[in-house]
Amino acid sequence: MYDQLMVELRYEDHASFTNFLRISPAMFDELLVRVGPRITKQYTFYRDPLEPGMNDVRRAAGQSGSKDNQAVAYTFYRDPLEPGMTLALTLRHHASGNKYASMKFGWRVPHNTQSLVVREVCQAIIDEYVDEELVCPSTPESWRAVADKFFQRWNFPNTCGALDGKHVACRCPPNSGSLYFNYKGFYSIVLMALVDADYKFIWADISGTGSASDAQIYNSCELKECVP
Repeated sequence: MYDQLMVELRYEDHASFTNFLRISPAMFDELLVRVGPRITKQYTFYRDPLEPGMNDVRRAAGQSGSKDNQAVAYTFYRDPLEPGMTLALTLRHHASGNKYASMKFGWRVPHNTQSLVVREVCQAIIDEYVDEELVCPSTPESWRAVADKFFQRWNFPNTCGALDGKHVACRCPPNSGSLYFNYKGFYSIVLMALVDADYKFIWADISGTGSASDAQIYNSCELKECVP
């Protein structure tokens, strides 16, 4: 899919490329340039297996070796996934919401590998952009600038941002009882975020438990101390 479909979409249909990954080809290229070094895997070269007779020598010398005098098969390891492949797979997973089990056929990547790749790529994106994109106002002047923009664009005076929470489904953590069970009837953690007048995230918290209300999470977070 990465070597065929995405190549065709990139050069023949930019609109479909954007619909497929939810970002434009130019944005994808920027992400790859900035995040690529963080998600690039090194090639690992493995030595040949020991000969059967060598195992007997090692056991006689008190070293660990195979219990049975059997030949060990050569193991061939595939090349690591390309950074572009892992980035595209992660973006498609979030854009479509498909499960790893259904994506493994089109992407030719096992579901267990996908579960690791998606986490690594997401963490790499966060590490690369968090200090640049997620900047929370820290002074009265910066909060006043956010409020002024809200008034100019949306006619809401004295508004320092739009705050809301989102329940993200999860498995019940061990020995947690009903702490993560929310009023909607499933286990979750709460993602609470604040955006400015341009829909840009300026603060986020993902530590809330599913049973906690928005007010409880807000009262226990650092945002309450920052807002003048």
